[in-house]
Amino acid sequence: MTWDAINDLDPWMQTAAGLAALVVVAYVLRAVVRFGLLKTASRLRAAPQATAWLRTLLDDRVLTQAAQVVPSLVIQTGIGAVAHLPLMVSTVVRNVAIAVTVLQVARLLMAVLDGVQQRNEDRLHTDQNTRSIKSYVQLGKLLITLVAGIVMVAVLIDRSPLILLSGLGAMSAVLMLVFKDTILSFTAGVQLAGNDMLRVGDWLQMDQVGADGAVVDMALNTVKIRNWDNTITTIPTWRLMSDSFKNWRGMSESGGRRIKRSLRIDTESIRFLSETEIGELGRIQLLAPYLHSKVEEITAYNRDFSTQAPDMADEVVNLRQLTNIGTYRAYVNQYLRAHPRLRKDMTLMARMMEATAEGTPLEVYAFTDTTAWQEYEAIQGDIFDHLMAILPEFGLRAFQYPSGSDVKIALRLNEVRALDS
Repeated sequence: MTWDAINDLDPWMQTAAGLAALVVVAYVLRAVVRFGLLKTASRLRAAPQATAWLRTLLDDRVLTQAAQVVPSLVIQTGIGAVAHLPLMVSTVVRNVAIAVTVLQVARLLMAVLDGVQQRNEDRLHTDQNTRSIKSYVQLGKLLITLVAGIVMVAVLIDRSPLILLSGLGAMSAVLMLVFKDTILSFTAGVQLAGNDMLRVGDWLQMDQVGADGAVVDMALNTVKIRNWDNTITTIPTWRLMSDSFKNWRGMSESGGRRIKRSLRIDTESIRFLSETEIGELGRIQLLAPYLHSKVEEITAYNRDFSTQAPDMADEVVNLRQLTNIGTYRAYVNQYLRAHPRLRKDMTLMARMMEATAEGTPLEVYAFTDTTAWQEYEAIQGDIFDHLMAILPEFGLRAFQYPSGSDVKIALRLNEVRALDS
């Protein structure tokens, strides 16, 4: 069709043809721009000097979204060239195209933020020092959405955005109420990140909300915890600043996990050791050096005491003697120092605790050379298996409440004694 033929058409036909041509040109240019951007970006990404940030910005999804801006730009610049189009219609179409352009630019910026967040999440799996930026990305998206919404509404009603912003000032109280949790959570997120208090992958314990597990996601408003039983606990971010929580990262980074468990000794089984028992215990390799030095020390003390107060040397209470629980404690200390899976550069000891109605606790305080839960439990179990099994060698008994079987045995013994008498 020639230009003369087009000019001979009715005005509305010319307008329709102009609009159709404008739409075709807009979407053809979008395809051309998209093809050019993707072709150029693939070469730049493959270049040896391309950085990780450059690859993020040149991601196919970002460039595809960038190409979406072209049609609205073409329409808003070319709508004035359409013949016989009423001024009001032209203005409305131009304003709508500008609003669409703002929308597409906002989506482009969000795509860039998504790419940055994805890169950050990839680094989280390989670098434990990397901090999650999801809350910042979500806040950025929220701000972009608010700004884009204000500009789009202002363009559609053909008013300055400043007029809308002045109206929003009167609604600040309402906005503060609506976004109260978001503002509190963002402030808490900044403090958590700035002070390095919590990261994705940390083991968090917060008894107030029933959370005890690994941090799997840190968003603007919530933090997700995968508990040890694979349930998910969602905590508002602001609660992490208003309430206390325990972060086990320090334990993981130290390379040692603490053992702090007590073995309760039956107080009635505690007594002095005889010379025969000392000789038998001297055959234990870990205990022999201790017994040798201790016996020499006690013998020298008792000899001096007998010289100074011969009339009191016959009383056992005046002389020093080895106890079975003290000797057992020395054995436990030596056993812990010789254990190959315990850290020698951290606190390592067995200590006596205050006696209670449930016996005399002997507490083991040590750190394993691993923080893996299964290995830690296996090491701890092996240690206490051995310590409980060797108690009879020292004449000691573990404390436990009498069970139903113990009561029945006691009653039968009383019946037998009654019959014998």
